[in-house]
Amino acid sequence: MVKRNSKLMVSICLVAVLALGMLLMNACKGDVVEEAVVEAVEEIEEAVEEAVEEVEEAVEEAVEEVEEVVVLKVGISQVVTHPALDAAREGIIAGLAGNGYVDGENIEIDYQNSEGDGSLFDTIAQKFVGDKVAVIIGIATPNTQAAIAAAKGTGIPVVFTPITDPVGSGMVVDWESHPDDNVTGVSDMIYVADDIGLITQIVPDVKTIGTLYNAGESNSVFLVAELKKVCEQLGIDVVEKTVSTTADVLAAAQSLVGQVDAIWIGTDNTVVAGLSGLIGVCEEEGIPLFPSDNESIEIGGIAAYGFDYYDIGYQTGEMVAKILGGTSATDIPVEIGSIVNLTVNTAAAERMGVIIPQDIIDAAVTVFED
Repeated sequence: MVKRNSKLMVSICLVAVLALGMLLMNACKGDVVEEAVVEAVEEIEEAVEEAVEEVEEAVEEAVEEVEEVVVLKVGISQVVTHPALDAAREGIIAGLAGNGYVDGENIEIDYQNSEGDGSLFDTIAQKFVGDKVAVIIGIATPNTQAAIAAAKGTGIPVVFTPITDPVGSGMVVDWESHPDDNVTGVSDMIYVADDIGLITQIVPDVKTIGTLYNAGESNSVFLVAELKKVCEQLGIDVVEKTVSTTADVLAAAQSLVGQVDAIWIGTDNTVVAGLSGLIGVCEEEGIPLFPSDNESIEIGGIAAYGFDYYDIGYQTGEMVAKILGGTSATDIPVEIGSIVNLTVNTAAAERMGVIIPQDIIDAAVTVFED
């Protein structure tokens, strides 16, 4: 706008100069040069004053437009700290930035982590609602359920990630169509059959598989049910151990010693947060451990067909950007993580007493060797 009015001022001045020239020519013919010059100068001064006023008005309007830029608030609620969820959060922020929404510029991210304290789920959700954030992003199931309940009827959309079973956990009525749910997100639904098939290739004599999970996490209950179905078809027994907190993981892992040939864990936030204790037991007792996400393989699991949770987060950030841009969450279908990779850790396998077949190593996208 300023540039346009500057051009206008120049144009007016040029017109005035042209008028001056014409007046001078006429004045020369009539021998009234002095009078013509005075008139021309006055006209130029008036034109310049008008142009300056227009430019000043344009500058004021531009300043007002800059001052009126709205910084949108975005609330992120994370259930607990662990590598996969942290990677998802980093991916969300990168996905938003990659689509024009940068924290500290045109959005303000309020990040809250309940660290597994269930009493804080509602508190954080109510804080976001009270702050009238533009969107709430829930990282994991229980805190997202609290966010959905708190935001209901407020018009604030909720985007979840990475949720295994969004329908079973009551977040949306359907993956594709959920017109009454101001909710959408990205799922980390894994294919349990692929993971168990991988175990049977690396531990061909496996007869019993152990698993640990928090029965309070609906996604974990769903995955353990899938595990049982797959193992039943293969004639493999399943031994379950439940935990309530991260502190329970070590004792639960120790209770599986002597009972199982391998251990598989799903995307259980409580167990993954206490993964170091589980890895320690498996290395000491020679029990092959198969987590379900790439970050856990890097830390010390053997192999998985899993997601890089940074990728899932980035995908979620892109979805949130659409909502901030005006698309309704009700119109966005729930998505599954778009990138699934085979990841192996040969060093972890060796520490747990197994060797990963070369053809599996060759097929892996990522191989950790130490």
